[in-house]
Amino acid sequence: MTDQDLRSLALRTLLPGFSGTTAPRWALDLLAEGIGGYVLFGYNIADPAQVAELTTQLRAVRPDALVGADEEGGDVTRLHHAAGSPYPGNAALGAVDDVDLTRAVHRAIGDELHAVGVNLNCAPAVDINVADDNPVIGTRSFGRDPHLVARHAAAAVAGLQEAGVAACAKHFPGHGATVDDSHHTLPTVDVPLSTLRERELVPFAAAIAAGTRVVMTGHIRVPSLTGELPATLSPAALTTLLRGELGFDGAVITDAVEMRGVSGSRGIPAAIAQAIGAGCDLICFGGETQKQGPMTELVHATVDAIMGAVKAGELPEERLYDAARRGDDLRSWLIGAQGNGNGAHTAASVGPDAARRAVHVEGIVPNLTDALIVHIDTPGNIAVGDVPWGVTPLLAKRLAESETLYLDHDTADTSAVTARADGRSVVVVARDTHRHLRSRNLVEGVAASGIPTVLVEMGWPAHWRPAGAAAYVATYGAAPVNAEAATEALLGR
Repeated sequence: MTDQDLRSLALRTLLPGFSGTTAPRWALDLLAEGIGGYVLFGYNIADPAQVAELTTQLRAVRPDALVGADEEGGDVTRLHHAAGSPYPGNAALGAVDDVDLTRAVHRAIGDELHAVGVNLNCAPAVDINVADDNPVIGTRSFGRDPHLVARHAAAAVAGLQEAGVAACAKHFPGHGATVDDSHHTLPTVDVPLSTLRERELVPFAAAIAAGTRVVMTGHIRVPSLTGELPATLSPAALTTLLRGELGFDGAVITDAVEMRGVSGSRGIPAAIAQAIGAGCDLICFGGETQKQGPMTELVHATVDAIMGAVKAGELPEERLYDAARRGDDLRSWLIGAQGNGNGAHTAASVGPDAARRAVHVEGIVPNLTDALIVHIDTPGNIAVGDVPWGVTPLLAKRLAESETLYLDHDTADTSAVTARADGRSVVVVARDTHRHLRSRNLVEGVAASGIPTVLVEMGWPAHWRPAGAAAYVATYGAAPVNAEAATEALLGR
């Protein structure tokens, strides 16, 4: 095989990111040379018309280019990163537990993506959120029960692909039992394979049975399966288990390779070559690293690393060819599976109803007419990014006599709230309160002082409940549509 043949195969596996709201010259040149496509992030998106122009620009060079995005709904959104998603996320849909609703929401998301030219949705997340302290999955999960997650995974896949958008079940073999974030380190799920089969793998099997075209790897270590390697680099996970035991015949895509869970000790180009050898077919990378320097250098270094691995006998030519072929098969399927864009459901028709049905209220909400609203600023993880969240503005607008106090989760102090309450009820708005000691102490401290206290939990509703609080409101997500539903519940509407 000539160098040019190897280069062509290597390029077909790559889905890098780029900066800006129009495609840079280098990105168009690489498309002309045969690169597989690109993944869009929030900084690539201004509005739907601009995204449509961008994808048209890309496909003018390569009509079958893959254009991906993480549009999970709820907390993780790219199309709506500036204002927040109009759809509730997976945790809310799992709480409602209506598979027809889940399918409708994902069909609406798929129609929206298809309309602007995005044909690969890096969703749904089908992880089972086993660990309440999980810092990266949380409300991105449909729930704790494998069979509930499985039926909603299948419904989400069906809805997206009815719209002509490839679904991507992630993060194989399951990121829900971790307490570390693979953006920063290599998390470990130390369970026997029997537990993995009974728990984490159940939703992946359902997504595969539903016809998902893509499965995304997780940068997690399962010692009983992957040894010291992350699953992304493990033939045992991808070739033996995913391909062999679960029978998946579609395209395997990596989670972002710049994440330290996979490339921290190897470097990005070497990790990518090793991932292809393990069984990955499409490589997502550059979402963060493109901010640090020219992406062209990283792309060319990656192509060189892949070619070098083939020449050194570390990556069989047949595996590289198979990876490129599976990407081509996905592109062919997408051309033949064009959605009609005329789904019966839209964000307006399914989003608010789904969010309302998900809200769960425990206890009795006190009179909030002149309440002190305390917003604890709890940052999202890297996957969520800097997306607006919270009930506070909506509630303050509808309670004209209320007052608002903003606190940081690292410095939140009970006395700052009790001093301002002055006989009024207090509404604390936070997310993942159970994971932040100062936030927990604040809620319980205010309640212990005798002030009628309500916690609006907009993160993962763990088993923890604030002692002495008058009411606990779980929204199962922090998107604007969840905030609207929570506001209605608080005001008894």
